[in-house]
Amino acid sequence: MKKVFIFPPNSLILADLVERFGHKPLMINNAIGEKVRSLELDTPPLNITDEDPKKGLKYAAIEVPSGVRGRMSLIGPLIDEAEAAVVMVHSPIGFGCVGCERTNELTKYLIRRKDMPVLNIEYPSSDEDAKIIVKKITTFLESLEK
Repeated sequence: MKKVFIFPPNSLILADLVERFGHKPLMINNAIGEKVRSLELDTPPLNITDEDPKKGLKYAAIEVPSGVRGRMSLIGPLIDEAEAAVVMVHSPIGFGCVGCERTNELTKYLIRRKDMPVLNIEYPSSDEDAKIIVKKITTFLESLEK
């Protein structure tokens, strides 16, 4: 079983495919869930600890907007943990959107920098394209076991 980072990092469709092939999807939803349920949070509406901004600085400079650093404090550790990645490019905003193009660019950059297998796929424009993409993802995930 490999830990597979998915992009967009909250795409339930990609996470489901990764799980079906016996791998662990690394997605922001799980990281947020852990934060929300953590007893460490004193102010649940903020869902932030004193350490979170420091974690974000590992991935984004101080000049970067605070929202990017905040997102990267969750996404960055997932990329660090990843052993592989599935990246869907040119997807519509409703397909696992993070809501910040600067975060998306930084995330894709960190994925490219890491030495791991990465499958880059184009968002499908037809049912036939969707079938081809599922086959590509299947082949990629099966190859991770070898």
